[in-house]
Amino acid sequence: MNDIFLVNIGFSNVVFIDKVIGVLSADSAGARRLKTEAKEKGFLVDATMGRKTRSLVVMNSQHIFLSAIRPESIIKRIEKRDNLIGKEEETENE
Repeated sequence: MNDIFLVNIGFSNVVFIDKVIGVLSADSAGARRLKTEAKEKGFLVDATMGRKTRSLVVMNSQHIFLSAIRPESIIKRIEKRDNLIGKEEETENE
């Protein structure tokens, strides 16, 4: 039986690890362009809960998930297959 792995991208929002193509920093010009194109096409999913967007999670379905979690943290969760919610990353202070 195949295991299904999910990765928490913040605030209990999860995506399938097998569907993730890449994780980008939201500050790059390419990421901003991808975000705009995904919004125009209806493929943008905002999982930031109103916080600052720090990363974009690119899926193989052309969907782009916005996350308030740093790209390094999401990549680390994918590598470790870690679904735990990091308290320090989901504080109300931001």
